[in-house]
Amino acid sequence: MIIGIVGGVGCGKSTVLTYLKEKYNAYIIEADKVAKEIMEKGNEVYNKVIREFPESLDKDDNIDRKKLAEIVFNDAKKLETLNNITHPGTIKEITDRINNSSNQLVIVESAILIGSGIDKMCDEIWYVYCDLEKRIKRLMDSRGYSEEKTRNVIMNQMSEEEFNRVSDEFIDNSNSEEETHEQIDFILSSQFC
Repeated sequence: MIIGIVGGVGCGKSTVLTYLKEKYNAYIIEADKVAKEIMEKGNEVYNKVIREFPESLDKDDNIDRKKLAEIVFNDAKKLETLNNITHPGTIKEITDRINNSSNQLVIVESAILIGSGIDKMCDEIWYVYCDLEKRIKRLMDSRGYSEEKTRNVIMNQMSEEEFNRVSDEFIDNSNSEEETHEQIDFILSSQFC
């Protein structure tokens, strides 16, 4: 079974992924980690990114993802340029990993899942959500973002209505981890009892 996990930044998708890996031995594919790997020196995507955003390099000529994020998240055209560079390589690598997995449960977490073709490979799409104020607090606490930066990042993502429209299952991650785990167990109870 292949499950796509979607949800906005700060909704607690990592909590869901950790539980799925620990309890259900799921093979986890995280698009952000894949994107980071393909942006390492020696990869074609790295070369394309530094051509467009040379100011994103650190002193060792590695892409400084924090600096790159600052460059693109306040400029829609630059964000689109970066996405046009990184998304195709990320999608290809995720597709390869799905196709090469023999695991009974494969989980793909990705902000670019919907409309990328990867969503068509998934048996189900799960939407992890959380109330906005908790998301903002989580991001400010965990990543040190300002409230303004946090709101800008959230505004650049799919809306709650869009996520609701494309999802098969819904996990409210606004409360305790135990409550989140119970929801996951309930959803998977028919497949893995």
